[in-house]
Amino acid sequence: MSSEINSWKNPAKLLTSIGIAGIGDFIYLVVINILVFQMTGSAAAVAGLWIIGPAVNILTKFWTGSFIDYRSKRKVMIGTYWMRALGIALLPLAPNILMIYAILVFLSGAKAFFGPSSMTYTTMLIPKEKRKRFNAIRSFTFSGAFIIGPAAGGALLLITSMEVTLWLNAALFITAAFLLKLLPEKEKIVKENIPDLTVSQVKKDFTAVIAFMKHHRYVVGVYFGFIVIMVFTFAMDAQEVVFTQDTIGLTETEYSYLISITGIGSAAGGLLLSVFSAKFPLRYMIVIGLFMTAAGYVIYAFSWSFYSIMTGFLLLGFFLVFLNAGMTTFYQNNIPVSVMGRVTSIIQLMQSVLQIVIILLIGIIADLVNLRITIAALSLIMLAASIVYPFIIFRKGKAARYEEETYSGDTKAVL
Repeated sequence: MSSEINSWKNPAKLLTSIGIAGIGDFIYLVVINILVFQMTGSAAAVAGLWIIGPAVNILTKFWTGSFIDYRSKRKVMIGTYWMRALGIALLPLAPNILMIYAILVFLSGAKAFFGPSSMTYTTMLIPKEKRKRFNAIRSFTFSGAFIIGPAAGGALLLITSMEVTLWLNAALFITAAFLLKLLPEKEKIVKENIPDLTVSQVKKDFTAVIAFMKHHRYVVGVYFGFIVIMVFTFAMDAQEVVFTQDTIGLTETEYSYLISITGIGSAAGGLLLSVFSAKFPLRYMIVIGLFMTAAGYVIYAFSWSFYSIMTGFLLLGFFLVFLNAGMTTFYQNNIPVSVMGRVTSIIQLMQSVLQIVIILLIGIIADLVNLRITIAALSLIMLAASIVYPFIIFRKGKAARYEEETYSGDTKAVL
């Protein structure tokens, strides 16, 4: 028992760091929307916040993997936390909206480095047999941050001020960085072996990643198919406020309740999965999680009242945990850490392009047709895709092989 507890000390530190930063993310999300709206009075300016992250990803993801894979992932994570703390601390001092957006671009750039480095470091730190449970607990941690963050942000704004709230928010990221400092370094980086970040090096790495993807089409196909389907959720989430308030007729208070209810559903799913993760094969986590999440969005799309939407949100919140934990574990088990930063960056680049395209497309369609019809069509397409996906992707034999094995092949032939 004591050895089992000791084996979870480092994962617990990582989870605590991620949880604290997650609370910081949600406080920031609440405050930045209010700040931008107060400064501009423009709904379009607030909507622009949805575009900044994917746009920055498109500009940076070509080369972030080339930077990350040759350096300490732990130090990159720590650096991004410090950068985010600095950017958030500077927000109250920004004199105009242009400076606000400049800082937001800086923050999105820091976050672009965090994702691939976090995925890779987590894979190195957490043994394969603990990954399903770790990812389930991580989902539970995210759900807790989802519930606590907005509530804490609203409470801090009432008790203190915008400036104090943002500075306390920055302190959370500093705390998260210090917790990462307590974790072990999992790599031996020789500075002399780090290539210069040149155009030719980025081009070489990009070519290597494409070659790797072609050589491992099944693994990349499973993950990228998931990304494509989940882009539909991003499009529906972008229209969520307008749909719930203008189409369904909910009040702002009722909408805030729905957000909390979704978090409660996710927390329940994460708690259940963290206890019984060993009982669920990865493919069932992914297939059932995807179908039930899509079903939750269908209920949401055809809802007519607070309680019907609540049912859909509880369902999708609960099963998103299964889907995300299952897919993350599958990815960690089958992408070698030597190329994970570059592969993750390129996949996220493709994801960002899809997100921007579908947000603009859905915005145009909703204006030409009807938002109810648009959201209903998206949810039904997602549901149909969730039914077809398992038959195309999880082919008998090959699925079992990749599910049970951790990739340990030599990447030199590809790279």
